[in-house]
Amino acid sequence: MRLIMMGPPGAGKGTQAKFVAEHFGIPAISTGDIFRANVSQGTPLGVEAKRYMDAGEYVPDEVTNRMVRNRIGEADATPGFLLDGYPRTLAQVEELDDMIVATGHRLDAVVVLTVVEDELVGRLLQRAQVEGRADDTEDVVRRRQEVYTEQTAPLIDVYRARGLLVEVDGMGEVDEVTKRIFDALDVIPES
Repeated sequence: MRLIMMGPPGAGKGTQAKFVAEHFGIPAISTGDIFRANVSQGTPLGVEAKRYMDAGEYVPDEVTNRMVRNRIGEADATPGFLLDGYPRTLAQVEELDDMIVATGHRLDAVVVLTVVEDELVGRLLQRAQVEGRADDTEDVVRRRQEVYTEQTAPLIDVYRARGLLVEVDGMGEVDEVTKRIFDALDVIPES
């Protein structure tokens, strides 16, 4: 199973990606986690990524593409993978298409979590307090929502046109959302 988990920041993608990946026995690949790990370790990629993350902007495609290509080429991703936070731009969609074709497979589905914006902002501000995330200030959170709408939301139309889109209501308790995702994916044939 090769999946993408999409939705605005704070929609619960990371939380749901772990459950879905475990269910299908595939790795959940989160660009956000990879970036945060590099930032905390002070790697050159982390230093570069931090500049963009602190401003609420996306890390440049060429850096992200290289990282994702390497990761989905690892042995544990051979039976499939779940991408969380990638692709975020139309250029990344094209790059991902090339990556998947090179493996001889196809994308099975794109799960989009939908959540009301005020709920998203509240979730992210609460997470910032609990986890001490300096990059989740209210200004940055709101900027991320704008960037998502400008750059990532158009990808939903691309995947809808390809017949791969699975929209799931991301409001409610975590287990309720998980059940909705599994119910929606049960009708998807694996490649």
